[in-house]
Amino acid sequence: MNKIKFLGTAGARFVVSKQLRKSGGIWLTLDGTNVLIDPGPGSLVRCISSKPKLDPIDLDGIILSHRHLDHSNDINVMIEAMTNGGFKKKGVVFAPAEALEDDPVILKYVRKYVEKIEVLKEKGTYKIGNISFDTPVKHSHHDVETYGFNIYGKGISISIITDAEYQEGLESYYKGDILIINTVMLKEKENIQHISVQDAEKIISINKPKLAILTHFGMTLIKAKPWEIAEDFTKKLGVKVIAASDGMEVDLDSNQFI
Repeated sequence: MNKIKFLGTAGARFVVSKQLRKSGGIWLTLDGTNVLIDPGPGSLVRCISSKPKLDPIDLDGIILSHRHLDHSNDINVMIEAMTNGGFKKKGVVFAPAEALEDDPVILKYVRKYVEKIEVLKEKGTYKIGNISFDTPVKHSHHDVETYGFNIYGKGISISIITDAEYQEGLESYYKGDILIINTVMLKEKENIQHISVQDAEKIISINKPKLAILTHFGMTLIKAKPWEIAEDFTKKLGVKVIAASDGMEVDLDSNQFI
């Protein structure tokens, strides 16, 4: 089954540190290829405790959007788990240069466990297993090197707008059939470089994806009940919008979720 599994939906440091929502990232299975995106704190535990269990050995690769801990904390242990403790050299890790250079979040000793490490760049195109993806634009309005993704399977495209301060035209880079938006804030705040509910509404209203998924919630958004916001968007915009929950699985073959 082609699926997206939300191992966690926490965004912003307080939600992560208090574990008001889990923070394990996203597991994607598409066309026989398994990819883990942004393995934040608890990613390994969330994989092993998932029902059914997600075995990291089945991963073909790991993609890191940026070096912040809520996205990268478990990347080293997931590399070890993917490679059977380093005894089975396999997989590809994709990450921005900042995650690999000075003060790296990907430790040097685990890098030799994988077949290849590819450095993400603006307008880059990449292939892993039976799928491909691109990084159409650098999210310059985030305080570390950050990229979102357009992922392409045989009959579907998935866009992920990761952390960013909304800038005019951002939506034009992410035209996937399924659109996942890291929606941290209920309302815009000055000097907080994240997408708000208002920003997400604008993006969805312009792009009109087949399915939009809100995730990566901050404290104010959790208190505002994101599932109710998603329901309101669905009625208002004429697009199916859902708010991800920890452990939620989306069947990409039917767009059904549990």
